[in-house]
Amino acid sequence: MARTVIESQRIPTSGARAVEAFTIDDRQLLAIPQLAYDVPGTPAGMNAGDSNTELLLLERQGDEYVPFATLPAPGGEDAEFFTIADRSFLAVACIRTGSGPYEYFTESFIYEWNGTGFELFQAVPTFAAKQWKHWAIGDRHFLGLAQGLALPQFEGRNRDSVIFEWDGTKFLEFQGIPSQWAYNWHPFELENQFFVAHADHVTESVLYRWTGSQYVPHQPLLERTGRAFATFSTYLIAAGLSEPPSVLRWDGDRFVVDSTLDGLGAREVRIVEENGHVYLIRINFILGTPADPQPSLTSQLYEWQDGFHLLAEFPTSGGTDAEVLSLDHGIEFAVSNSLSSEIRFANETVVYRLTD
Repeated sequence: MARTVIESQRIPTSGARAVEAFTIDDRQLLAIPQLAYDVPGTPAGMNAGDSNTELLLLERQGDEYVPFATLPAPGGEDAEFFTIADRSFLAVACIRTGSGPYEYFTESFIYEWNGTGFELFQAVPTFAAKQWKHWAIGDRHFLGLAQGLALPQFEGRNRDSVIFEWDGTKFLEFQGIPSQWAYNWHPFELENQFFVAHADHVTESVLYRWTGSQYVPHQPLLERTGRAFATFSTYLIAAGLSEPPSVLRWDGDRFVVDSTLDGLGAREVRIVEENGHVYLIRINFILGTPADPQPSLTSQLYEWQDGFHLLAEFPTSGGTDAEVLSLDHGIEFAVSNSLSSEIRFANETVVYRLTD
């Protein structure tokens, strides 16, 4: 049976870098951090714009998401919702402030739900922050911060990624992870071992293993331009911007390459399991270079049948993230688009549905 991807809603956004869906107090919310606003009369550029932005919060009403609130989140790169006991948090990674010159030594924020909205809980000093990721091992809660920017003007001042741990009252630094230009984390368990993959743009992306007291390198996954990971069963998908995504298989000790997916430019990969089927949503960002980017691309949805087979395609423009919203009546997912074809930030986050 043929399956297609159709649009169900377009949400106006500006430099949208992520989409995070969650339910709290019977509210279905969608958080969208925004990198930058366009500045009239200035040249187009994917690293330009005004980064004094806000995070958008939308609430689901019927079949659509409508505005609910905004939160301060300059240069917003990521949003991560998580709970600890009966407390709910939303962590926002902020890469920079200003409108040129930009300040990358800034703060990223952890907000807490107070029953009616989110209020600031903890501000964390960060440098070019790209992602927060929460995971738990037993009763210990960790929050990974991917950060860094390996440019000549920051030589000697760049910062490693950091894993924080919850001490019962706030998050404290637990362990540094060597990095240069980090983008992403992906925690998972396999054969009673806990792992976390760490993506870096200019150095190796590495799989770390939890020993019970610290995270130690287990194996390299990508040589450079690492962006994102996804897992299912005994497989790990590793996506980098300048190489085709790799599908790796666990051999009992390490992950080995099983196959690759055609094409370049991948920024996000997301596994979806529905009715015994395994799907992979792949979001492509740009081809070319930051100085001359090509953001108008096609992104893919694959189905696993002893290997990933292309099921459907859909347009993205500077695509940055995908988030599953519902599995009722087919897979519903949202995709953030960060650039227009004119290399401007004003664009739309699009809600899609996979249907028969």
